[in-house]
This record gives sequence, structure tokens and C-alpha cells, in this order.
Amino acid sequence: MTTDMSAGHMTFESLERMVKAGEIDTVLETMPDMQGRLVGKRLDAHFFLNHVAREGSHHCSYLLGTDVEMNTLPGFKMTNWRTGYHDFKVRPDQRTLRPVPWLEKTAIVIGDVLTDDDKPVEESPRRILQRQVDRLAAMGFTAKMASELEFYLFRDPYDEARKRHYQDMNPYGNYIQDYHILATTKEEGIVRQIRIAMNEAGIPVEGSKGEWGYGQEELNLEYSDPVEMADRHVLYKHGSKEIAALNGVSITFMAKWNAEQAGSSFHLHSSLWDASGRAVFWDEQQPLGMSKLFQHYLAGQLAYTSEMMYFYAPFINSYKRYREGTFAPIRLAWGHDNRTCGLRVIGEHGSIRVENRVPGADANPYLAFAATIAAGIAGIERRLELPEMFTGDAYESNGRNVPRVPGALYESIRTLEQSQLAREAFGEQVVSHYLNSAREEQLAYDHAVTNWELDRYFERI
Repeated sequence: MTTDMSAGHMTFESLERMVKAGEIDTVLETMPDMQGRLVGKRLDAHFFLNHVAREGSHHCSYLLGTDVEMNTLPGFKMTNWRTGYHDFKVRPDQRTLRPVPWLEKTAIVIGDVLTDDDKPVEESPRRILQRQVDRLAAMGFTAKMASELEFYLFRDPYDEARKRHYQDMNPYGNYIQDYHILATTKEEGIVRQIRIAMNEAGIPVEGSKGEWGYGQEELNLEYSDPVEMADRHVLYKHGSKEIAALNGVSITFMAKWNAEQAGSSFHLHSSLWDASGRAVFWDEQQPLGMSKLFQHYLAGQLAYTSEMMYFYAPFINSYKRYREGTFAPIRLAWGHDNRTCGLRVIGEHGSIRVENRVPGADANPYLAFAATIAAGIAGIERRLELPEMFTGDAYESNGRNVPRVPGALYESIRTLEQSQLAREAFGEQVVSHYLNSAREEQLAYDHAVTNWELDRYFERI
């Protein structure tokens, strides 16, 4: 393995050297779809370098108009049967080029989605986030973000699990393993592969730990700027599942795979910095060291999370996670190092930040980061006042006038429909595009007959 490969950082020039040396023969040219998955093409490395690296290649526009099953959906203006499901262009971003250590002689790159006349496709998740980063830059700020992602690890191969309709699954653990070293040792053969592979791919990992479910793990990534962090996030999810598949086991990032087990979260950490690299959230003269700017930013998160909830919880299953006493938040309160609150303030000096505990592991990070920045900007621009800090158990906040997170997808559809902030931040065409996706997901569920219904009603009514 060369220095370029082990460092996890590549350029088109270093890729060319590795191709000539026979170290790389395949390039995955990808883009994130609406669900935050990587889709694209496997290209011969020589063809990629000669014809795609700098100009991009064409992909069908339906990649931004499908559900999780890759079914085409009605109602999209950007892509539909009337447009002929035309092509758009995916232009590789050289900054995302890296090796894929778990696949033989393979590299991967993420691209930006463009029209044929090189204009950004505004509905693309990566573009949505880039626009919010640009808005922050115009205010003189940069953001730092980090993802904590939880998942469940099973002994069952994906194909076998599917044949059984994901029933009678065999998680690696059989008791709660939060911080439990012995329990997680049983999973270390897989999780260690993931940690090492991510580091080799230029996705720095802080570490992993057991979580509050049977066979549940959490892996933390080092913070970065928002677009880079989102790129790392989707590569980590994608790579983890591929590594699991190659080992004959399976991983799920469902928000709630089992009604009796803890849900899987995506704890979203964010902070703002100025052009000189100073952490603008810290002011030792203020209570808890929270600068006035941080207070406005945090007030924006509290005020607009309900409106942005679809971008944190985009599926029917997402809302099964929000249950009392499960470390998933049900109240839009903020607290200092309080895990019962939706927003948890932690750290000091340069590390001071807010941990948003609302998003699930199934969220698209580009959209979740974009929603976070948009809400924070609104709080700063409108100089929103921060409500009183919540102390105690937020699960038992009845009577204290603390709003609840939306409890179902149809509720989040309604709040997004009514959101003026989302339209101001993202634009009407983006909001309409994702509202259509949300409505179609709700409709698919409304038409389904579930196992729960059969078990409950078949004989008894």
C-alpha cells in the first residue's frame, strides 16, 4: 500500500500514478440521493481519468425522485415521465477522492449534481447544504460539525435476513451493552474492521462503544466542516454495511428496528467559528460560558426544530424512536449536559457546542446539517431569546410548557408545509420537492397492511 493510499487522501494526479502502478483499477463515481445513500457507477479507472474526472458523467435524474425501494414517484417537477427522466451531470469533487480499503483496488469519489449547462441542481442534498454553508460564510462564520451514529449488528447475513422478512434476528448481544467492554469484545471482529477501514479511507474515527441495546454500537467521527462531515458520514454508513456484508453479517441504521430495543440516533454536534479560527460560542463572562451569539443560535434550534423535523426524521419508522425513558428526546428543551433534553449543551472554551439529540441514524446528514444551520442563522438574525434552561427529567415535563417533538411523519409534513423559514432558507422548489417525497412515503405506509394488523385483527374481529 502506497503513502497516498494509507493516508486516505488522493488527488487525480496521485490516482493516475496508482492506476499506472496497478494499485487501482476501479473508481466508484457517486452522489448522495435523497435518502443519504451513495448511488452511481463503477468505472474503469483509466476511463474515469480520461473522460470523467474533471468533466463528470451523466446519471438519470430519477436518482433524485425515488423512494427507498428505488421506485419512481409521481409529483416531482424536476424529474418525471413528462421530462423523459432526462439525465443530469455528476461532476466529481476531487476533495472527496479516497481509497476504499475494504474493496480490492478501488477508489471512490462523491460528485456534485449539475444540469447540462453546469448549473447546480438545487434539489440535490449536497447542494442544499452547500448553500447554507455559503450563507454562514456571508455572515463571517464557519461551522464545525460531528456525527455520532448508532447501529445494530446482527449475526444474520443480509440475504438470509430478508428471506425471513427480518424476523427472529440474531443480534450480537443479548443484554444491554452500554460502555460494556466484555459485550463489545464479541463484536470487535467486525467493528475493528470498520474503525480501521474508515481511518485508512481518510475518515478519522475517535472510537466506538457499546450502546443501550442488544448488539448496538456507536462509532464517533472527528468533527469537520459541514460538507466534509456529511461526506464522511455517508461513506461511513455505506462502508459499514459493505464490510458487514463481506463478513456474512448485517448492520442496520434504522431508527427503531425493534419495539423493545433502544432506537439508533444520530447525535449532531455543531459550533460556529469566525474567520480567525476563534470559537464564537464561548464567552466566559456569560452563564455556562455561552456567548450571546450561541444563545441566539440555540434559540433558533429550539424555535424551528419542529418545522425542520422532516429533515431529522424522514421515514415512518423514524418516529417510533421517540419514547419516554429511552435516551431519545421527546421534548424540545435545552439543558446543560442533560441527556433527557432534545438539545444538550456541552464543552467549554473551544469545545463548547450543542448536541442535537433529535435526528435518528436514518437521517440524511446533508439535509440534517442544512436544517441545523438554517435554524441557527434564523436565531442569530432574529436575535431570538433563549428560554430558561431545563433542569431535571425532561421526560416528566408535563405542565412546564415544553413543546414535544412531532410524533409522526404526517405531523412533520404539516409543520414543513407551514414553514416560512424552510422556504426562505432552501427555496420553494426544494421544499416542494421534499414535501412530495414525504407525502409519498406517508401514502405508501397508509396503503400497507402490516404484520401488526394481521396479528391483531385477522381472527379477533
